[in-house]
Amino acid sequence: MSRLAAAALSLSLAGAAGLLSATPAAANPGGTGLVISEAYVNGGSAGATFTNKFVEFYNPTTNPIPLGGDSLQYRAPTSTVVPSGSQVFALSGTVPARGHFLVQLPSNGANGAPLPTADLTTGTSVNPGAGGGTLYIVDGPSGVLPTDASVIDKIGWGTSNSPEGTAASGNSVILSYQRSAAGADTDNNAADFPVATPAPQNAGSVPPDPDPEPTARTIAEIQGTDTDTSPLNGQNVITEGVVTAAYPVGGFNGFSLQTGGPDTTPGASDAVFVFGSISAAQVAVGDSVRVAAKVTEFQGLTELSAPTVTRLATPLPAVTPAALPWSELDTAAEKEAHEGELIAPGGDFTVSDTFDANWFGVFTLAAGDEPLRQPTDVGRAGSAEAQAAAADNAARAIVLDDGSSLNYSSAANSGKPLPWLTAARSVRTGAKVSFHQPLILDFRNGGWNLQPRQQVTDDGAAVATFTDTRAANQQPATLKGAKLATFNVENYFPTTGQEYVAKGLGTCKYFNDRAGTPIGVDECTGSGPRGAATEESFQRQQGKIVTGINRLGASIVSLEEVENSVWFGEARDTALAGLVDALNAKAGAGTWAYAPSPAADGLPPLAQQDVIRTAFIYKPADVSLVGPPSVLTTASDPGEPFSIAREPLAQGFKKKGATEADAFLVVANHWKSKGAGAALYPGDEQDTRPAYDQGSFNATRVREARETHAFATQRAAALGTDRIFLLGDLNAYTHEDPMQELYGFGYTDLGSRFSPSEHTYSFDGKAGSLDHVLANPAALKMVTGADIWPINAQESVAYNYSRYNYNVTLLFNPDDPFAASDHNPEIVGLTLPALPEWSAKKIYDSGDTVAYQGQVWRALWWTLAQPPGDPYGPWEQIATAADGSILWTPSRVFTTGDIVTYQGHRFQAQWWTRNQAPGSPWGPWKKLS
Repeated sequence: MSRLAAAALSLSLAGAAGLLSATPAAANPGGTGLVISEAYVNGGSAGATFTNKFVEFYNPTTNPIPLGGDSLQYRAPTSTVVPSGSQVFALSGTVPARGHFLVQLPSNGANGAPLPTADLTTGTSVNPGAGGGTLYIVDGPSGVLPTDASVIDKIGWGTSNSPEGTAASGNSVILSYQRSAAGADTDNNAADFPVATPAPQNAGSVPPDPDPEPTARTIAEIQGTDTDTSPLNGQNVITEGVVTAAYPVGGFNGFSLQTGGPDTTPGASDAVFVFGSISAAQVAVGDSVRVAAKVTEFQGLTELSAPTVTRLATPLPAVTPAALPWSELDTAAEKEAHEGELIAPGGDFTVSDTFDANWFGVFTLAAGDEPLRQPTDVGRAGSAEAQAAAADNAARAIVLDDGSSLNYSSAANSGKPLPWLTAARSVRTGAKVSFHQPLILDFRNGGWNLQPRQQVTDDGAAVATFTDTRAANQQPATLKGAKLATFNVENYFPTTGQEYVAKGLGTCKYFNDRAGTPIGVDECTGSGPRGAATEESFQRQQGKIVTGINRLGASIVSLEEVENSVWFGEARDTALAGLVDALNAKAGAGTWAYAPSPAADGLPPLAQQDVIRTAFIYKPADVSLVGPPSVLTTASDPGEPFSIAREPLAQGFKKKGATEADAFLVVANHWKSKGAGAALYPGDEQDTRPAYDQGSFNATRVREARETHAFATQRAAALGTDRIFLLGDLNAYTHEDPMQELYGFGYTDLGSRFSPSEHTYSFDGKAGSLDHVLANPAALKMVTGADIWPINAQESVAYNYSRYNYNVTLLFNPDDPFAASDHNPEIVGLTLPALPEWSAKKIYDSGDTVAYQGQVWRALWWTLAQPPGDPYGPWEQIATAADGSILWTPSRVFTTGDIVTYQGHRFQAQWWTRNQAPGSPWGPWKKLS
């Protein structure tokens, strides 16, 4: 609708002030009546452009229009009642001829710049919501329905139930809904109100001068050379071309136009984007058209705006897609020379990121056969290798878009199927791409994109297909021996948000599915849960984790991000025990057990413990625990780097039936994350340069590496072993400073040694390993190989339990392990040490060591068929205490100076002795303590 100026008035009526009256009218594409020209509904929110919300009116006529007696009204998106009270505001003032009128609305906060001086301020009245609603001008002071005949003009956006035509969409804290400068009104809010950078104008704004007549220009002349800005920016032009892509729906609101025939203008693009939703709906791919429009620049993309389109009677030569190897487009200038053109991309392409597929239907691709890499996973920060990786990332990256700007997780679009993805077709990082149609080389959202010729609304198989990398990864690689693994299970919380609230422990906010059902916890007060919102949602999460762990085939698994149940009034191991029960319910009773937590006096104070923790589970049929569990409770560093991270957890293991002398130590870790925060040490600040970026808290993680090594060394000595494995989520890529500390202590990173082409994590479109298994030299002798099982980091989050029913396409599959977490598990094959059992048929020489009845024995001389046990026989028993000290045994030979522990006291031998117990004042032993 629009407010039309009266066509004729008597001179006496017009004489006093020259003001025209107005009456409601229908759609007015010519732009000759009062309209809402702009609406900004996010004022004051975090990141907002302006502090206040606003609505702007525009009068395209040559006479002023009074607002007295009119009102501005707002109705919430799902409301069906007549607005009243604070949602109805009486208007006053006058909209000047060919001028604007700015109405300041309330604010969501203190963020953003102040508006220009408003012509009218509503105070706290008329407060539209960002998610949807209807704003309208009414010819009258009282509330009416948005469909009432007295409505002069309105805009419905988002989830509005009463827009003109289709609701507008796509606003954000930095964008507003804006009508064309001419004020054209088609009664279709989606078409009339594309989003753009807010540009509020008040009644004092200077009316624009009439546009000059357009001049005929080729598209190459419009695009120009040697710059990403058109030399004709701001000028009116007429040009001709062939429509190569059309986007009448989905938010792009335009079409691509390219000069027909071969490319005869090297260095200048022969294509341009025409912005205009009405025009986009009037053309089809292949049409030859003439366009009269203004040349504009929008966020780096040259456009023809406010177009008038005429179909040519004689078709132009067809456009031949340029076959361009990506190596010819590895600079910005080379890409700019083909901006908007229809191309057939040459060479291999690999999916490098799937994160935004869940929201916007896009993938980051990497030219070539490998995903992009985190520079510090390739080389040390700032090194030539890291700089080369950063440059390679910049040269190879390109986004495959879906031809729309829709957010498929928003309430307005969750009923539209996600493009590309289906329950049976997961597009994963590392998948190879095959293009079946030419695409548009487009610059949008701050980067270069490949756009299909029309919006993808299905699996996109006609445009591109992707290799299935799930099929080959249903099981991890086969490794020899027993297996040790690490698995970050991403906020495994049996205490759900709803349970936390029901127990009276606090309140929670949730992420809801498209039906409004809580799925995941957004945040809870206090140290609340971080996982599933409901028991039903938790069962989905747990099911995938159980499947993944059981398929690992591991004997020992270090877990990260398990609920620390003591925070919820339970025993510390409650969540861990529940996971073991769930594992055994699938794998068989007794298959799994867990290493219990230390007693309370062996743990840091609760205030220093995180709500998530590390833990060990193991298979009793394969291995046994050795010694008590131990958590690092004090650090030699006075800053205590683990005051803001999870403390390491150490546990000894041995092969089932082996002696304790065969023990090896495993230390589980989850170091400080890379997220920003108050620095604990100098050097914790983030260096954001691509080849230097190790995230925040790098200095803290360096100290955690040192403390972990010292702790592990001490615990290994107490067990009487020199075999140490460090594993877990270290939040450090392979060549970062914390890892260099561990390498300096002699540890080997098994993932990069045995599986260098695989990675545990994907962030910002780049692959790298934050999860590691490291072995010291003695432990390295046990290792048979290693594998990173790519079941999580490669997946779109759309398949995760936390996105269940977010979109009309249900992607969650409860029967597979994929998207169980955000980190890939790493698995290491081990030959578990075990002394050979004594055999009556074998000849032993001095120094040979055997196991007999669960004890360790060493031969003192040549022997055959003489079982260990005789205190004067050929065998001496070797035993150590938990602190690593030597225990006195009757059969062992001790010589002058040897120190032993016996019945809780320490003794030193004064001469050679065997089978003489310490304690006698006349014997060979001197009491030390």
